[in-house]
Amino acid sequence: MIIDSLILSLIQILQIIINLYMWIIIISALISWVNPDPYNPIVQILYKLSAPAYNIMRKFPTRIGNIDLAPLIIILALQFLSILISNLARQFV
Repeated sequence: MIIDSLILSLIQILQIIINLYMWIIIISALISWVNPDPYNPIVQILYKLSAPAYNIMRKFPTRIGNIDLAPLIIILALQFLSILISNLARQFV
């Protein structure tokens, strides 16, 4: 009983982290459209947090013309991971 509650709590925390990271990707993609000041601390934090996901995506061709689909692919992968974790959590209940 206690272990099940602990596992479910950890899964919920993991889903919160995934959702936060999705918002970081969305915001960094939107900010890249307006050519922000690279010395702004918020911009630097967003780029540093989103860089690992973008580095993984740079190994694959994600551009169609001038449009970079990397943020969309990352968000879809994070959504898939969130749904997978949610379905695995249901097996514990």
